[in-house]
Amino acid sequence: MGKMTAVAGPVATLTTEPGEDAFRKLFRFYRQSRPGTGDLGGVIDFSAARGTGPSASKVVRSQLSVSSVSEHDAHRAGLQPVSKWRAYGLEGYPGFIFIPNPFLPGYQWHWVKQCLKLYSQKPNVCNLDKHMTEQETQDVWEQSKEFLRCKEMNKRQPRSLLEKLRWVTLGYHYNWDSKKYSADHYTPFPPDLAFLSEQVAAACGFQGFRAEAGILNYYRLDSTLGIHVDRSELDHSKPLLSFSFGQSAIFLLGGLKRDEAPTAMFMHSGDIMVMSGFSRLLNHAVPRVLPSPEGKGLPHCLDTPLPAVLPRGSVVEPCSMEDWQVCANYLKTARVNMTVRQVLATDQDFPSEHMEEKKRDITIGFCHLTDQDSRIKRARLNPDS
Repeated sequence: MGKMTAVAGPVATLTTEPGEDAFRKLFRFYRQSRPGTGDLGGVIDFSAARGTGPSASKVVRSQLSVSSVSEHDAHRAGLQPVSKWRAYGLEGYPGFIFIPNPFLPGYQWHWVKQCLKLYSQKPNVCNLDKHMTEQETQDVWEQSKEFLRCKEMNKRQPRSLLEKLRWVTLGYHYNWDSKKYSADHYTPFPPDLAFLSEQVAAACGFQGFRAEAGILNYYRLDSTLGIHVDRSELDHSKPLLSFSFGQSAIFLLGGLKRDEAPTAMFMHSGDIMVMSGFSRLLNHAVPRVLPSPEGKGLPHCLDTPLPAVLPRGSVVEPCSMEDWQVCANYLKTARVNMTVRQVLATDQDFPSEHMEEKKRDITIGFCHLTDQDSRIKRARLNPDS
C-alpha cells in the first residue's frame, strides 16, 4: 500500500513536531480534537449508509458468508441474522472489515455485563494485579457495585476498583513485558465469548477460527491506546476481532510503516472490526474516547433491555436491572473493547525456551530496529487516565 494522500481540513494546519511521523501527527490532532467542531469532519462514520466524511469515497461494501452462520446460532450469540448485517471495507486496506452494530436490541447488555462482572474475576489477569494482592482483586465487581449504583456522575468522587481497571487478559495471557504468549500461562477461555467470536469469524469467511486469547481494554474518557501492531500471535493468518461497547471512540488505521498517514473512523457501541490478511499487521491506535453529547448518558442502542425470553441454547444470560444499573453508570463515562485472537495454527505448539533463545540471538538486531522504529508500548492505556 502506498502512502496516503495528505489529509485536508484542520489537520493540514497542525504544525509537525521535530521527528514526528505522519501517524503520530494525526494521533496528536485527534487526541486534542474538539467534538462538535470541524475537527472530526474527516472521520468516517460507518453507521451512516456507506460512511460519511471526506474519506468516505474509500468505503466499499464487503461480502459476508451468509450461509456459514445459521439464524439460530446468530440469535444464540445475540446477533441479527448475517443477511441483515452491513459490512464495509476500505480501499487500500485489504482484509479490513467493519460491521456497524449487528447485535439484536438489548443483547449488548449481556456482553457489557460479562466484561465488567465476570471476565474481570480471577483467575483472569488484570492491571490491578501489579499493585494489589490476589485477595484484594478477587472480585472487582462485588467491591465496586454499590459505589457505582449510587454514584452521582456530576460530583468528583474517588474511583471504585472497577473504574481503575485498565485491561484484563483471557485464555492465553499476554505478557506485557516479554510481549509473548506461553503454554504455561493459560486459563480457560470464556465459552460465550468464544461462541460469539466463532460466529463473527465464520460470517467473515474464517470458518474454524478458535478463540484462544482475549485482551479487554477499559477506557475512561481521558484514556488513549497508543500506536501499535498486534504481532505476538504465532499464526497471523487468522483474523483479529474487535468488539466495542459504551461511549464512542476514534480509531486510526495506518499502514505497515508509521510514515503512512492513517484513516480515522468512529467506533460506536456494538460495532465490530475484523483485521485480517494484509490489514492484520497494520499500525493502529485509539487517540480519543468521545464524551456523549450533552444530556445523553448512554448511546441509544443501549436503551433497550435484554429480552426476558432468550432463544434455546443461548450463550447469553439474563441481566438484572440491578446489574444493569451498575453497568450503565460505569458506561456513562467509559468504553469497553474486547479483542479476540487465535494464537496458534492448527497442530502448532509453542516453541521451546531453547528455540526461543536461539531465535532471539539470531534476530535481535532486526527486533531492535523494529522496536526503535515503532516505539510500541502495546495496549498500555495511559496510566494517568
